[in-house]
Amino acid sequence: MKQIPSVDLRDFLSDDPVKKQNFTDAIGKAYEDIGFVALKGHFLSDELITNLYDQVKRFFELPEDVKSKYEIEGIGGQRGYTSFGKEHAKGRKEGDLKEFWHFGQYVEDNPKLEKEYPPNVMVSEVPEFNEVGKETYKMLEKTAKYVLRALSLHLGLEEYYFDDYIKNGNSILRPIHYPPITTEPKEAVRAAAHGDINLITLLMGAQGKGLQVQNHQGEWIDAIAQPDELMINVGDMLSRHTNNRLKSTIHRVVNPPRELWGTSRYSIPFFMHPVSNMPLDVLDSCVDSDHPKQFEDITAGEFLHERLVDLGLIKK
Repeated sequence: MKQIPSVDLRDFLSDDPVKKQNFTDAIGKAYEDIGFVALKGHFLSDELITNLYDQVKRFFELPEDVKSKYEIEGIGGQRGYTSFGKEHAKGRKEGDLKEFWHFGQYVEDNPKLEKEYPPNVMVSEVPEFNEVGKETYKMLEKTAKYVLRALSLHLGLEEYYFDDYIKNGNSILRPIHYPPITTEPKEAVRAAAHGDINLITLLMGAQGKGLQVQNHQGEWIDAIAQPDELMINVGDMLSRHTNNRLKSTIHRVVNPPRELWGTSRYSIPFFMHPVSNMPLDVLDSCVDSDHPKQFEDITAGEFLHERLVDLGLIKK
């Protein structure tokens, strides 16, 4: 596969059973073949996207000493600010050339989970940043819910299989700033090759070159979305749960050509996580004589903890 397939969520949401089935088949095949799709018809309005980027840029333009007061120790970077170069890909020591922010779940009707999750961090200097971040979080979470419903049907599960697992799930919205590159990077890139931890990732800001996906032949291909599309990929949790039937594809963000080093890049992924007690045990429907069970039983919370250690965000 040399390019990322494109699908339209409005087909799945329509009252036409043929369109709904075609969407389910198309997204299922794409996730089995390469693990990525470009998705039109999501729930983000143009106005919301414009406001979000404006607020994100305002935050990252704040002085370093102001941003640093929002870097919260002891929570593995799960809320608030993470400074430049702190995170690295699994198996690498060089920090990625980025800084980022985390918005987390806005828990409804579940006091136990409210205590389990760190609270969201409010930025007093850019007050609309908090409001626009929350609205974006909700719209991406809604989009992800329907994508997972389509995948449930593709896998032969009941359509609403994931709904209870993702309600109040430990999902993260991550505005990322890749600052201008001022000196020759030795080994570091904007985001080294990696697979995502979660169920699925919805990415805003893949309209320009930079994001690359590795296909099954080991070739790196550019993943470029149209202005009205989100790039959505399978994460390791979903790959594990489906015995690698749905592929968590390795991807990276490469450094731009030297003539563009002086420019910033912004991208905003939404990492859809379930609640921590979701069992990621391999689905029975994904195991047969040709596809023996590849993974040990584990919960989503246990798996997340392992990976945050790998990323250097928390200590063992």
